[in-house]
Amino acid sequence: MLKRKLERQFRKYRYVMYRETLIDHREHFWSFIGAFVGIGIIAFIQSLHLPSLENVFLIGSFGASSVLVYGAIQSPLAQPRNLIGGHVVSAIIGVTVATLLPDIIWITAPLAVAFSIVFMQITRTLHPPGGATALIAVSGGTKIASLGYWYVLSPVFTGAIILFLVALLFNNITKNRHYPVKGSRLRRSRRESLKKRFNNS
Repeated sequence: MLKRKLERQFRKYRYVMYRETLIDHREHFWSFIGAFVGIGIIAFIQSLHLPSLENVFLIGSFGASSVLVYGAIQSPLAQPRNLIGGHVVSAIIGVTVATLLPDIIWITAPLAVAFSIVFMQITRTLHPPGGATALIAVSGGTKIASLGYWYVLSPVFTGAIILFLVALLFNNITKNRHYPVKGSRLRRSRRESLKKRFNNS
């Protein structure tokens, strides 16, 4: 009985994975171009103003954001409010925690991430890479720490704006890609997702 149930569940997961990866090659192309240009602009600004070893402007959480805003543009977590708001809220939380509890990384790291999640939920700006933005604020080394609350403005806010503007351009070039996604489409997507979960349970 258990074996049969596991096999059925495995078949469902395999079908879902197969279906979710059936994307037009043009979709792959524009996802690649968007991510390349978005991260490329940030990296170019980094190379102009800062030494190559001081990667202050090019923070890792922007890479994770690129996956969402260029590769999963239908996701509610990829929308502008979430992209910009999630990063900014998390940066504020991270810097605040680092300021109040300096040099206690085993406390500041989990507190920054945990509080950033809660405040993103409260402000309805949940954006998974935001957790990394908060973590970088407390673990990014002396260069990040020396920025203080300037970290919120640059690199976080300015970088998020760059990613958003590039997404606005490249995610609307073709008729099949639309960004940001309208509220009605998001609600319909959520309803369909809930139906699928209910039917598969």
